[in-house]
Amino acid sequence: MNQQQPSTEFSGRNVLITGAASGIGLAIAEHLAARGARVAGVDVAASIEEAVAGLPGEGHLALRRDLTEPGAADEIVEEVRRELGEPHVLVNSAGVAILGPAEELPAADWRRTMDINLDASFFMAQAAGRAMTRAGWGRIVNLASQASVIGLDQHVAYCASKAAIVGMTKAMSLEWAPRGVTVNAVSPTVVETPLGKKAWAGEKGERARAGIPAGRFAQPEEVAAMVAYLASDDAAMVTGSNMLLDGGFTSV
Repeated sequence: MNQQQPSTEFSGRNVLITGAASGIGLAIAEHLAARGARVAGVDVAASIEEAVAGLPGEGHLALRRDLTEPGAADEIVEEVRRELGEPHVLVNSAGVAILGPAEELPAADWRRTMDINLDASFFMAQAAGRAMTRAGWGRIVNLASQASVIGLDQHVAYCASKAAIVGMTKAMSLEWAPRGVTVNAVSPTVVETPLGKKAWAGEKGERARAGIPAGRFAQPEEVAAMVAYLASDDAAMVTGSNMLLDGGFTSV
């Protein structure tokens, strides 16, 4: 029996992924590294070193950084250029979900949500976009959410930040398409990462699944596969899109 050969689809590509220490970001890093990419994984968690060390292939780079620090994005992109070469793909996966009723949400929780989910993604895309437009090729994929197109109870800051990500994605796509850079968003429903499984365990999770026509939550590998498509040569004509990965939830 012939064994399937490892994919080299992303061989020679430098892929910068935020939030790469765990969850969706780690799944994307593993998926792309297995297909030949050199991954620069960024996370505020100390576990980023171990996560990147465990990726398939060689030549990866672990960067422990706080994306909310002034100038962090420019410094990260410059370090990637210095250590790996020009960034070809950026995946903005870092994010937080701080929940609470709209009338009670503290200003600090609103600000932290925007700082991480929106501001950090913008400045990373801006810094990487400068390098990519100079080079004449690039792929930027922003992780949004089903919350970018519908309202969710107790999610006012999260919904606002993810809707803004989609607006940002569309504006950047228009500006950078003529220079060979595509910008897209991916919007999953609940994803069964270790944290997602814990947060949506029991009756709460059963009720949520019942509201999804597909009858289940998304898997991290499914999100990673969508990101990989958008980051590939095959997606050259796909830009400004918000790709919903929600089992039909937002169609109901």
